[in-house]
Amino acid sequence: MSTLTPTAPAAGSAASPDVPRGRVTQARVLYSEWIKLRTLRSTFYTLIAAVVALVGFGALFCAVTANRWPHMHAGERAHFDPALTSLRGYFLAQLAIGVLGVLVVTGEYATGMIRATMSAVPRRLPVLWAKAALYSAVTWVLMTAGALIAFLVGQALLSSQHIDTTLSPPGATRMVLGVGLYLTVVGLLGVAIGALIRNTAGGIATVFGLLLVLPALAEALPQSWNNAIGPYLPSNAGQALISLHREAHTLAPWTGFGVFCLYALAALAGAAALLKRRDA
Repeated sequence: MSTLTPTAPAAGSAASPDVPRGRVTQARVLYSEWIKLRTLRSTFYTLIAAVVALVGFGALFCAVTANRWPHMHAGERAHFDPALTSLRGYFLAQLAIGVLGVLVVTGEYATGMIRATMSAVPRRLPVLWAKAALYSAVTWVLMTAGALIAFLVGQALLSSQHIDTTLSPPGATRMVLGVGLYLTVVGLLGVAIGALIRNTAGGIATVFGLLLVLPALAEALPQSWNNAIGPYLPSNAGQALISLHREAHTLAPWTGFGVFCLYALAALAGAAALLKRRDA
């Protein structure tokens, strides 16, 4: 009777139980999300569009204001804010940032890649934290730099009429940095809503509704109601950080920004809860 001698598996064979497998860590998940983010052409184009909108429209508003300044009425001059004029492009930039935030999540659901992602990271939540943290960091760096460039370019254009300002006056630096912070939270809100809804069209519509439609609807309310409700709406609260002069019924800059952050964190918490319960 012959005996069978077991043969050792070939070197590098996937069947070998001795081949070590890497642990899933938050750092590795973050790196994998970075690869996804930087290899998508839509990411590059959308972020460039946001920077161009921020800088370009700020420069346009400043150039038009400088050209009209000799013919402007005293009332218009009294309400003129050189810092805010150069930063007006943030209003359009927020649309690009919000849309990309939604796509960071819903793009994987649309292609079905999310199933592979969740299989690789069974606990799921590290994926959401990585997407939110990474996109927030990228947005903050680019939008803060864009806001500073927009401010400097705008003030250079306004200097032709000697109506420019610097970062030294109270509130000016806070406004410039506030643009980067506001747009960062817009991006975080987009990621959270994308994870909540998991549909690109629905997520984008929800972001636009929160940032643009709700304030417009509030303005249709009686003045007393609008004064009571309007300052606590997401975009109004966040934009308090970018306002130099506040009215009596509006929130203080950092208080308003804190309220805006609470909206984003609440949406992110809801997304985390649903991510654990729903199928990919």
